[in-house]
Amino acid sequence: MSNNAPQKLVVGVTGGIGSGKSTVTDKLAKLGIDIIDADIVARLVVLPGTDALTQISQHFGNTLILADGSLDRKALRAKVFADEKERLWLETLLHPIIRQEIQRQLDQSQSRYSVLSSPLLLETGQHSLVDKVLLVDTTEALQISRTQKRDDTSVEAVSAIMAAQWPRTKRQAHADFIILNDGDLEQLESDVMDIHHTFLALTSNR
Repeated sequence: MSNNAPQKLVVGVTGGIGSGKSTVTDKLAKLGIDIIDADIVARLVVLPGTDALTQISQHFGNTLILADGSLDRKALRAKVFADEKERLWLETLLHPIIRQEIQRQLDQSQSRYSVLSSPLLLETGQHSLVDKVLLVDTTEALQISRTQKRDDTSVEAVSAIMAAQWPRTKRQAHADFIILNDGDLEQLESDVMDIHHTFLALTSNR
């Protein structure tokens, strides 16, 4: 590809827990858009045989490795959330590896524009990989009720996850586009189609 070729539009899609971010990206995928999911990448980079998993095992011990050789993610989460130094060590290890893999997948994307889906797009600096930020937004009350229903979990557990993410007003201030997902599925589908056409129009101007 020529160095003068226009760069493909990359849209970052984010939203708080229970906002409906995955529903939006699923609909964009059905429209033929390549979705790079940061959560999937985060699991990919610690699969058995990866350098990252070896370093995690050496640092924390083999107790975090399950019988099939995979990482006990729940045990790791408990360990790093209980110790700020350990959490920073893990982030220092994984964030550059995750970023590199995200970039590799973005470079391989073949669709008219690409989507990077990440719940912590803004918090982790992954927003520097995208051209535009789409926030899937909803009320905090809906975030809690949807997540409780989906994950069969307590209000306290959902609130703890929400507390680790940016507050709603801060996310709104950093978004280029916002889909307010507080209505029914039909309204959401209409909003996704509208934003899809907006992004297609942006690609024509690049």
